[in-house]
Amino acid sequence: MSEDKKQAAPDAEPVDSHTAITMEYAGQSEVGAKTDGVELSLYGNIKRDPVSLVGKINQPMLLRESLSALYAIVGSDYRYKPKDRSAYQAYRRMRNESANKNAWQAQQDYFSWLLRNDPLAFLILDPIISVHPDQLMLEVFSKDEGTYAALGINMSAFDLEEKPTFGTTNIDFSEALNASIQQFRSYRDAHLRIAQTGVELNVEGGEKVLEKNIKVPDSWIRGFLQVQSAGMLPSDRFTLAPMDLYNCLRHLRLNGDVKGKRRGLRVELVPGEAPRLVLEPWDEVIESTAGVYQGTQAKVVRLWGRRRLMLLKRMLPFVDSIDVHVTGSGLPCFWVLRCGAITLTIGLTGFTASGWAQSSAFDLLMARKTQGSKSLGKVVGYLAKQWVATREDIAQAVNIAGEELLEALQLGCQQGQIMFDIANDVYRLRPLTETPLDLKRLEYRNQRERVAYDLLARKSAVSISGENRIYGTGVELTGKVEVKEDKRDYRPQILIADDGAVSRAECTCNQYRKQGLKEGPCEHLIALRLTYAKREMNRRKSGKSRSTISVETRTYSRRSNVGEQVCQLSLDHKRLHCRWGKSGERLRLQRLQFNTVEMARADYLSRIDKLLDTGYLDASAG
Repeated sequence: MSEDKKQAAPDAEPVDSHTAITMEYAGQSEVGAKTDGVELSLYGNIKRDPVSLVGKINQPMLLRESLSALYAIVGSDYRYKPKDRSAYQAYRRMRNESANKNAWQAQQDYFSWLLRNDPLAFLILDPIISVHPDQLMLEVFSKDEGTYAALGINMSAFDLEEKPTFGTTNIDFSEALNASIQQFRSYRDAHLRIAQTGVELNVEGGEKVLEKNIKVPDSWIRGFLQVQSAGMLPSDRFTLAPMDLYNCLRHLRLNGDVKGKRRGLRVELVPGEAPRLVLEPWDEVIESTAGVYQGTQAKVVRLWGRRRLMLLKRMLPFVDSIDVHVTGSGLPCFWVLRCGAITLTIGLTGFTASGWAQSSAFDLLMARKTQGSKSLGKVVGYLAKQWVATREDIAQAVNIAGEELLEALQLGCQQGQIMFDIANDVYRLRPLTETPLDLKRLEYRNQRERVAYDLLARKSAVSISGENRIYGTGVELTGKVEVKEDKRDYRPQILIADDGAVSRAECTCNQYRKQGLKEGPCEHLIALRLTYAKREMNRRKSGKSRSTISVETRTYSRRSNVGEQVCQLSLDHKRLHCRWGKSGERLRLQRLQFNTVEMARADYLSRIDKLLDTGYLDASAG
């Protein structure tokens, strides 16, 4: 049987894919009493190289709120939970069966049921902690694979009592530890101790070791590495004041999302003007009070995952300034909260583990590579001595520059050997695990995605046969996927909403007819989504010549005292559709038919130039 034929069998590979990680701690992390205050003792993984830091905390209240925000992020889960009465029926049966049991037996039955139905609910994946010459850093990734966070604490935040031991390890960060951290008070001294072992005592019976055997989903590891690496993508940066974020969170807290309406966070950036945050669908405008946008190009970027910003509310009283890095509409964005000696960086993906459509398109920007390189070895070797360095320092030390250096740094981030600290614009040595990751397992989410990429690599195997843009809904794509092994063509069809999510998907293949989307999308749907994303990405990168376009839709907006005015232009060969009016209201429509494609294109481009000259922003950019 040929290799292609083997790849065309998605069911040959197990659906469930996990990486077993064993962590051992000399004790349970806790907050204990000292003669002059309290001490936060964090035990490191004894399976990894020794890491230590001992010192007095200068601002215990700030550290308390920072760690509390970090704990809220790592346990957050914003995945959609549909109504399912089967769980309620199971609960009723469990209540009836445990009616005559005591509380302990009922609790054990509940945990047994929870272990079978939601194993991840049992655990909080322990943070990765790195002690470097300039700062202490903790990294976490949320349960729903949608939020990345890095807490950087400068060494100036401590009065060190001994010389630190640099390195990376995991720390035991349990719910009990989070509860005990709340004991920190401003009037009581607080100390921090990070070590693999506590105070050595000769205890009869040997030492007690806390062991954790965790099966981490490969998708979690893959998402962690990709989102962290996304900080290297080209981005636009603007600054917000703490009160701006407070006003945004206050409006979200007082107003629930409207079903069927947009729920994005729109950012309007105009050079020389204050950045504007627009909350949909209420069209609530929040202007930044921290200064003007320093970029060179006006644009509108739509972000998702705005509810996750509520996880930052406890840190707001301590925040001095907020830097926001946006990579594009629907792509990861990074919010850097600066609080003196402590900095919290939170990365929002805009999609969760179940958002296959958006994450597949994101994969094209951060394509995973499994092979190593000589350049990467030089970079890792240099960072092993320096621990932290800027790109310029690395280029000078290893004598590598340009695209070769960028590829090596990106490869190191994706393989979990180094990390990019977007808050300080430096690279750090940070091995994610004590043993090298199996990169072949992390290259694709499942076998269907592997087959989709194989189809994409074949010449003319995947094509878009129809494209229909529906105003206010999205773009409807019809594809043609030719599979030689099956000796037939498949016709996948998807409807992509404005946020990049697929709201409707159909296919003529056998898997879809039997299972629909219950087991995830088929390889033909994934291939069609990737083809469209690749085409749009190439169009933006190459700046497609204005003299060759024949199908394109652009949206422009302009804000005034009476509200936001929207204008949408859709070019479809010889036809041109123009919609305009006030945002949120029914738009007027004008349909134009031309004799040739060239005439339609000329009118389309002239209308775009006229809109830009009158102050309209390109709302379809990104």
